[in-house]
Amino acid sequence: MATAAQQQAQEAKPAKRKPVFTKVDQLRPGTSGHTLVVKVVNSTTVLQKGGAASAHLRHTRIAECLVGDETACIVFTARNEQVDLLTPGATVILRNAKIDMFKGCMRLAVDKWGRVEVTEPADFVVKEGNNLSLIEYELVNVSEE
Repeated sequence: MATAAQQQAQEAKPAKRKPVFTKVDQLRPGTSGHTLVVKVVNSTTVLQKGGAASAHLRHTRIAECLVGDETACIVFTARNEQVDLLTPGATVILRNAKIDMFKGCMRLAVDKWGRVEVTEPADFVVKEGNNLSLIEYELVNVSEE
């Protein structure tokens, strides 16, 4: 009886989709839900506050990491625990990543709905000459007449 109920419950769940891996050069402003395999080129801590000295504040760490694959590279904004995972030379899988705009330029980020996983080293060389975070975009409002 219990196994029949469990089997019915499993059939009711939607099947998990296989991840569709995206290349860095295919990223566009305002998009989300990307799954990428990238290599970390470098990491720079830009904000570190809270900790033992100020017990009432939450510990916040933010680092900007240059990540990429064989097609291009982009700046990834790592927060808190993500900072420890994104060490230079590491290969990571970014699940449900989104594009944030910062001063008209693209930044890659993974929020609480996504995941950053360290994986085995990839065998590609990051194309640092094509940095998507250096391209400045301008928001244009199109009015219908």
